[in-house]
Amino acid sequence: MTTSISNERKMELFRTMARSWHEQDWETCAGLFAPDGILHSVMLAPVVGRQTILDRISKLGGANKQVTLNIERMGVIDGALVVQRVDEITIDGRRGDCPAVGVIEFDGDRIRCWRDYYDRDMLARAAGHDIQKVQP
Repeated sequence: MTTSISNERKMELFRTMARSWHEQDWETCAGLFAPDGILHSVMLAPVVGRQTILDRISKLGGANKQVTLNIERMGVIDGALVVQRVDEITIDGRRGDCPAVGVIEFDGDRIRCWRDYYDRDMLARAAGHDIQKVQP
C-alpha cells in the first residue's frame, strides 16, 4: 500500500536530494529511496534497491568531480513529481551541462521510482568524453 504525502513535501525531498548530490553525501541520497526503490536512467538498465543505488551513485563523486542538479521547474502531475533540470558536471575543472527531466514516484517519504530522461551523448560530452554521433 502506497502512503501519500503532500506535493510540497515531495518537492522538499527532491531539494534535499539535489543538495546532497552536490555535497556528494551519497548515503543521504540513497537513504531517500525506499529499500526496494528504483533509479532508472532510461538509456540504461534500472538500478534496484537502496544499496545498489548507493553503489552506483557513489561512483559519480570524487575530489576532481562535481555534479550539481540545477532545478529549473518542479511540479506534481497525477501524483508524480516532475523535475526539469540542467545538470552541471565538472571534472578536472572542465564544466559541461546536460538538460534532464526526472519523474519521481513516492511511497510516503521515500522514492519508489526515479526515472531520468536525458540525451546520453550530451551527458557524455558534458562529462568531457569525445562522442562522435553515428550518422544514419
